[in-house]
Amino acid sequence: MVVRVRLRIRRGEKVCEAVAVANSGYEAPTPQLLIPKAIAKELGLWPPPPEAEEATYDTAGGPLRVWYIPRAASVTVVTEDYIPDEIVVDLVISLIADEPLISDTLIEALQIAIEAAARGLWRFTWEPKEKLRQSEKPKRT
Repeated sequence: MVVRVRLRIRRGEKVCEAVAVANSGYEAPTPQLLIPKAIAKELGLWPPPPEAEEATYDTAGGPLRVWYIPRAASVTVVTEDYIPDEIVVDLVISLIADEPLISDTLIEALQIAIEAAARGLWRFTWEPKEKLRQSEKPKRT
């Protein structure tokens, strides 16, 4: 298991929720959320808008063709008992991803502390260590 959290993604008037993987191996210089094409469509970003930059990301599985849109949306973690502030993110659209991925920089910006990755346990960094939250179940797009 991995840590998955429910995110609310907002781009202008368009809002959607998605379950995303907190992937500390996704290193990025800015808060980035990699999204599948289906979510990009929901947010009005597919086909890619003119401001999208086509890029190739190096991944463990080899080169990945993506579309990078800086400061394209804002996201927040959604839990039953707390909704933190929104964070402005760069969106990265992937045609082969089957679920959203949260970059290391975005994990930190959202104040997510991964406590037990194999068991899917996490908390917000400001919460006591005893306040462990369960990972969301994967939701395929």
